Amino acid sequence: MNYRVPQPVPQVILDDVRGAQKMLSGVSRVTAMEGSRHLSSLVGSPVHFKCENLQRTGSFKLRGAYVRISGLRPEQRAAGVVAASAGNHAQGVALASSLLGVRSTVFMPVGAPLPKVAATQEYGAEVRLHGQVVDETLAAAQEYADRTGAVFIHPFDHRDIIAGQGTVGLEILEQCPEVRTILVGIGGGGLAAGVAVAVKALRPDVRVIGVQAAGAAAYPPSLRAGHPVSIDDPNTMADGIKVGRPGDVPFKIIGELIDDVRTVSEDALSSALLLCLERAKMVVEPAGCSPVAALLSEPELYGGGPVVAVLSGGNVDPLLLQRILRHGMAAAGRYLSLRLRVADRPGALAGLLAVLSVVDANVLDVSHVRTDPRLGLTEVEVELHLETKGPEHCAEVARSLHGAGYKVTG
Repeated sequence: MNYRVPQPVPQVILDDVRGAQKMLSGVSRVTAMEGSRHLSSLVGSPVHFKCENLQRTGSFKLRGAYVRISGLRPEQRAAGVVAASAGNHAQGVALASSLLGVRSTVFMPVGAPLPKVAATQEYGAEVRLHGQVVDETLAAAQEYADRTGAVFIHPFDHRDIIAGQGTVGLEILEQCPEVRTILVGIGGGGLAAGVAVAVKALRPDVRVIGVQAAGAAAYPPSLRAGHPVSIDDPNTMADGIKVGRPGDVPFKIIGELIDDVRTVSEDALSSALLLCLERAKMVVEPAGCSPVAALLSEPELYGGGPVVAVLSGGNVDPLLLQRILRHGMAAAGRYLSLRLRVADRPGALAGLLAVLSVVDANVLDVSHVRTDPRLGLTEVEVELHLETKGPEHCAEVARSLHGAGYKVTG
């Protein structure tokens, strides 16, 4: 199924974004701008968060969805709208439709997290679960639109969507007029394109930098090729920016206006989520903290003036959050797993734990292996999972074990 926008590609200008801002007055929130002392110290310039994770429905998606549905003709509204999404766009379309009195149907993957499904239903949409991956869900939504006449609301590849998302850029300039760099996550490109349109029209001196997860980075090869190209099997924990092909409309804007596109690793994403939670007391989904991951990965690139990182969403499944936090703590040196051999006699484990107690390492889990043929008759292998205070503490634990005569085998 081809979802490409027919040529010529529509343009989006500042007047479109300003019109969207008027339309959204009293509908979307003007979200807060919060400073980060930790990142400011790391970067050497003030760093602020634009908190779209605190937007209605938990992400910026309401902005574009409301503007898009508001622009439908009466007969289109009567036919209803349909969308496909694993989370944020689904909720944005559902709430926007309810506010405008339009019937909405949202297709979501069979494995979509239950909290996101429930939220979409509570905002007023009829939810239909179809397909294991988003491409299958999109195909089902498009087929439904073709069959029923419902208007398909694309998550990023439409000028009204981009104009709505661009209101984030106008708010940034109003809240932080001295800004020099804006970092924004990129999936299909709707948010980044909208922010770039607004900011570059009013402040061409401000750098706008897009951030993609390295495992789902379709924009760098597309920009090199000069046209949108697809990548096979995008893979990242940041499902909000897990898009295999840029949209035609945002791609043209991003190619002309964005200053750079950076990529970040999964370790950086999980570390960024952990930082937002611990230091900023913000629940941010992996896609939403991709700009923070960029700041953590290459802080030297963003000095020279105030930086605004757009926290684009906060809808994260609690089970996924638990796994990501563990991953983030491991990436930050806060977890240490190791295996070592001790004598299989009473008191041996107590002696090992005493060494760990002296260096203040918290034991989370202990397991014994006695049946490995590589073990001696009087040996047992112990696997430990420890909570530590960072890389230096991990090294201290290792030195203490070595000094006490223990040989770490893994």
